[in-house]
Amino acid sequence: MRAKAWGIGLIFLIAILIAGGMTPAGWAVSAQSVDAAPLVVTLRMEGGLHPVMLEHFKRATQIAERRGATAIVIELDTPGGEVSLMNQIIEDIRQSEIPVIVYVSPRGAMAASAGTVITLAGHASGMAPETTIGAASPVGGGGEDIGSTMESKLKEILKATVRSLMTERSPEATKLAEETIENARAVSVDEAVAVGLVDVKASSLPDLLTQLDGRSVQVHDQPVVLRLANAQLLDVPQTFMESLLAVLANPNLVFLLLAIGVQAILIEFSSPGGWVAGFIGVVCLLLAVYGMGLLPVNWFGILFMVLAFALFVLDLKTPTHGALTAAGAGAFIIGALVLFNSPNVPSFQRVSVPLVVGVGAGLGLVFFVLVGFAMRAQKTPVRMGRHTLVGQVGVVNTLLAPAGTVQVGSELWSALLVDDGPPLAPGARVEVVALDSLMVRVKRI
Repeated sequence: MRAKAWGIGLIFLIAILIAGGMTPAGWAVSAQSVDAAPLVVTLRMEGGLHPVMLEHFKRATQIAERRGATAIVIELDTPGGEVSLMNQIIEDIRQSEIPVIVYVSPRGAMAASAGTVITLAGHASGMAPETTIGAASPVGGGGEDIGSTMESKLKEILKATVRSLMTERSPEATKLAEETIENARAVSVDEAVAVGLVDVKASSLPDLLTQLDGRSVQVHDQPVVLRLANAQLLDVPQTFMESLLAVLANPNLVFLLLAIGVQAILIEFSSPGGWVAGFIGVVCLLLAVYGMGLLPVNWFGILFMVLAFALFVLDLKTPTHGALTAAGAGAFIIGALVLFNSPNVPSFQRVSVPLVVGVGAGLGLVFFVLVGFAMRAQKTPVRMGRHTLVGQVGVVNTLLAPAGTVQVGSELWSALLVDDGPPLAPGARVEVVALDSLMVRVKRI
C-alpha cells in the first residue's frame, strides 16, 4: 500500500509539474529563452529623404515589435530633405517602444541637414570613421533661401526641437547642435564624439553594438538598458514595391519617364487606332507624376510642358515647316528646367541639364521628321478613290464596240469607247478619260 501511495503521489507531482510548465524540457526551454541572443532589426536610409523611407521604417518597427527585438538600427546616409518629412520620421522614432539607434555609415557617409536632426532623435547614435554631420540650417520647402523673418522662425523651432532631443547630453553638445542650425556648421565624427553630439565612433555595425551594450537610454522617459552583446541581426530591406517607388525619387528618371510618356502619347495622336503607344505613354506619365510627388518640384514648369505638348500636336495637324516643333522643343526644355531645377530645388535633387537639353533636342528632331513626312504626304498625289481613275491606263477585257469591259488596275469596269474607229479587241490598251457613274469612258491609245 505504501508503494502504491508513493506511486500515486509521484504521478500527482509530475502532473502538477507538467501543468506548470516545469518539466525538464520546460526547464531547458526557459534556460534557452534566458540565454537566447538578443535580436536587433536593421534598415538602411540612403539618399535624399522621401516618403518611402518613412514607410520602410514603420514596417521595420512592426517587424521588430512582432519579433521582440531589443533595438532597431537605422544605417543613415543622407544629404537631407524636407523639414515636414523629417518631422514625421522623428515622430515615429520617438514614439517607438523599442530603442532606435541611428548609425551614420558607411565610411564617407553624411548626416547633413535634416539627417542631423534625425540622428539626434535616435535613443542612441554612432558614426563610422570619415563621416560628417551638420549643416542643418533651414531652407525653403525645396532648398531655396527664405526671408529673414521666416528663417528666424524656422531656426528657433529647429533649435527648440534639438534641445528637447538632447536633454541627456552635455551643454557643449547642445551648443554644437544649435550651431549646425544657426550657422550651418558641420563637423567630423571625431569632433561630434568629442563633445557628445553622438555617442560612439564605430568602424562597423557589430562594433557599434559592442560599444553600446549595457548603455542606458531613455525610451518614453523610462530608462532602458541596451542588451546588445552577441545580438542576432535581422536586416529589413526594402520590398520590391518600396524599391521601385524609391527609384522614382530620382529626378533624372522622372524626367525620362515624362519625356517617354509625352513622346508615346503624341505618337498615338499622330497615328490613332493602336493601343501600345498610348498605353505606354499613360503608364510612363502616371509614374512620372508619382515621382514628382516624391520630389520637391516647381509645378509651374508643368505649364511649359503642356504648352510644348500643344505645339507638337498643332505642328502634326497643321505643319508649319517645323516652326512649332522647334518652339515646342524649347518649351519642353524650359519646362523641365523650371520643374526640376528651380531655386526651390536642392542641388542633390536636380535633373541633369545636358540630359534635359539632349532629350528635348531629340524630341524636337523626331517630330521635325514626322512633320516632314506629313508635308510630303500632303504633296503626294492621291492614289486611291474613284476620281483617281482619270488618266490611268487599262486593258480591254471584252470587245469594245463601243461598249464592253476594261481592266483598270485591279478592278473590272464597264467601259464606253468615246473616239471613232473600229472596235477594240481584248488585250488592247486604253486610257480612262472620264467617270460616268459606274462606267468609265475610255479612248484608244
